Amino acid sequence: MFKKISETFLDSRRRKILSLLFLGTLFLVVLFFALPNIVARSVNRVHGPGPYPVTPNAKEMHKDLVIIDLHADSLLWDRDLLIRSQYGHVDLPRMIEGNLALQAFTIVTKVPMKRAFSGNEIPADVTIKALVMAQRWPRATWTSLHARALYQARRLHDLEKRSKGQFRVIKSQEELTKYLKERKENPKLAAGFLGIEGGHCLEGKLENLDELFNAGVRMFAPTHFFDSELGGSAHGNTLSGLTEFGRAVIKRMEALGMVVDVAHASPQLIDDILAMATKPIFVSHTGVKGTHDSPRNLSDKHIKEIAKGGGVVGIAFFKSATGGVDMDSVVKAMDHCRNIGGIDCVALGSDFDGSVAMPFDSSQMDQLTSALLEKGWSQSDIKKTMGENVLRVLEKTFPKN
Repeated sequence: MFKKISETFLDSRRRKILSLLFLGTLFLVVLFFALPNIVARSVNRVHGPGPYPVTPNAKEMHKDLVIIDLHADSLLWDRDLLIRSQYGHVDLPRMIEGNLALQAFTIVTKVPMKRAFSGNEIPADVTIKALVMAQRWPRATWTSLHARALYQARRLHDLEKRSKGQFRVIKSQEELTKYLKERKENPKLAAGFLGIEGGHCLEGKLENLDELFNAGVRMFAPTHFFDSELGGSAHGNTLSGLTEFGRAVIKRMEALGMVVDVAHASPQLIDDILAMATKPIFVSHTGVKGTHDSPRNLSDKHIKEIAKGGGVVGIAFFKSATGGVDMDSVVKAMDHCRNIGGIDCVALGSDFDGSVAMPFDSSQMDQLTSALLEKGWSQSDIKKTMGENVLRVLEKTFPKN
């Protein structure tokens, strides 16, 4: 009898242990799949002393601007960009509310676990891999950086299909001209174009560049937070220039009609690209060393040289780029860029949804218009900075049709 009682007690204990193990496992699985949403809410915030006042004069002027922003990582996160979200920085309703006409949606495929601003080794594929698995992306994206890039490109085209004509993916000068003409009649339209953040997604194959171009990619940065097969990152451990493969990629990009983006590029890499570029280039999102001395920020020398070649510098909105969390820091960086390179090289490069906190989101772009007016900027200078400068480059670099 004692033996039977003992066995019953042990069976009961085993059942409790198994139940606890099952519940624990279930909790971890649920947490794993919920984690991307938790992380996105945590890192893509709006903070600072805002919202900033918008004067009646600024509101009126803002309505007539063609606003173009050169950097948003929104495609990395599992949000439906057709629906207004309570977190993050960009979606279609907020773009329309903020009069944001054209947003560059940049594709991220691999980052270090700790994104240091200098000395990064080539990282193991852990961070983004975990994110794409947790967000239940197609199995090919679990192991292939190129597949991740193509999948994110498809996500933007899917947004276009589901928007019932309210959102466009721009791939050519002809499409851009047509869209801007239609938007004059209907301001409740928005558009985007695709960019790549880091040439590692080519996986060392030049033909993959053509595949990305066919998927709609029109802007391409050779490096991100670490060195790639194309050359050295500003945050890598070599600070090297273009490799032979990198030169072949830049040459092919210009032939196809893709804009070269030197955000995150080492100084030597920028020099090498400027030496061979035959078309204007972008720095899609950056700060400037003149207001915040950081390895990721652009020197006065490079501001001048990029401006001389007709290129533009997209000023980012976050603390690591501008040195502050407020609007004043953003405007100071823009002011410095204007003073060094001239007004024709200044542009917007927010880094919306890029795992950084912002002073405002895409629905609040009029706050920046108002801040620039308050600082004494002319309407002409504001129009150029908010979009006309980028438009000039796109009209020179995008394929005609």
